[in-house]
Amino acid sequence: MIFKSSLYSLILYFLAFNFLNAQNLLIDGSIKDDNDYEIPFAAVGIIKKNIGTTSTMEGTFSFVVSSNELEDSLEISSIGYKTFKIKVKDYINKKVKIVRLSEQLTQLDEVIVKAPINYIEKALKLLKTNTISENHQLNLLYRRWDVEENKCAFLIEQFIKVIDRGPNSYIVKSTIENQRKSADYRFVKNEAKFHPLQYTEWNNPLRKGIRVKSFKWKKVKNSTYDNEDVLFFEGINENMDKISLVVGFDTYKIYQIEYDWKPNIGRSQKALWIYKKNNLGKLYLSYHNREWVGARKLPENVKKTMINSGQKVREYYPVSFRHELIVTEMIQQKQNFDKFDDMEQKDMSLYKIPYNKVFWNNFSVPPKTEYYKKNIGELESRFGVSIETQFMYSN
Repeated sequence: MIFKSSLYSLILYFLAFNFLNAQNLLIDGSIKDDNDYEIPFAAVGIIKKNIGTTSTMEGTFSFVVSSNELEDSLEISSIGYKTFKIKVKDYINKKVKIVRLSEQLTQLDEVIVKAPINYIEKALKLLKTNTISENHQLNLLYRRWDVEENKCAFLIEQFIKVIDRGPNSYIVKSTIENQRKSADYRFVKNEAKFHPLQYTEWNNPLRKGIRVKSFKWKKVKNSTYDNEDVLFFEGINENMDKISLVVGFDTYKIYQIEYDWKPNIGRSQKALWIYKKNNLGKLYLSYHNREWVGARKLPENVKKTMINSGQKVREYYPVSFRHELIVTEMIQQKQNFDKFDDMEQKDMSLYKIPYNKVFWNNFSVPPKTEYYKKNIGELESRFGVSIETQFMYSN
């Protein structure tokens, strides 16, 4: 009996030791420059293990590591600043979680830069070489805010797993693992034929191809990124569509692309894609946002209700959709990919997935930005119901 009791205690000890050894640790903080201004969209993480995230517009960030990463280096890189490095355990022990990046001046002031169109053409030619062009898994948080008359009327968040082949190719398959919705205060329910993740792919000029010669290109400025000189280019075509690129001076890597265009009269879209390096220096998608602005006709039943209540009815109702995609993990080894079937394509709001409170309570949700708080505030102000309560009863 004594032997069994000792053995049982020993087993419990090792189980407890293994649990503690693999515990998750939250890495969070904010990034500022020497003048105390926030630095948005910085690449934050442990590069050699492909773990990390992108800072918010306010320069805040958060992601989870295990205790196995305590001896690894946390790296933070942003355009125009020197790369910051610190051991994970040393950062965790910091009392004030503020990272200050020092400005790094470019060395290109005295260098003759070739014609912008030549840089763009070569960068696109080397796109497959400079990015992860074989299958890799991206785990991501996708948010969509539905806005009517400039006020948020609906929020849906989904945790999605994707097999991607990079900007030179296409998304192989994707599946929604978890989701949560706010209460639905929309008058107009604009339902797309496809999940907005598809439009994230289709709208990306790098994926669909840029007709380089149809744009007039100019170099806007020089800067640096992760100890490399980079060039900012801007191209405008006859339709006044604008593409902005951040391209490595020596490597021709495309670190960032913005696309501002008007697909139809009365509509407009503006989007941003940011890429970060993996442990071999290849780029993969890290962050994306876009806003679609337009108008929709009111459904007939809504029209009748408004008319019967004496309200003025307009033919078209102003709407917009705000999207945000944040990659939380990139897995490159095929043997570590999760097994899943490709999801059916339909509007984001139509998937019937039970609300998993345990998942969301344990998920490392990105920091709440002022933009996020504004939208949530508008949702909560309609009937004074907190977003947590809306999540509980609207899913």
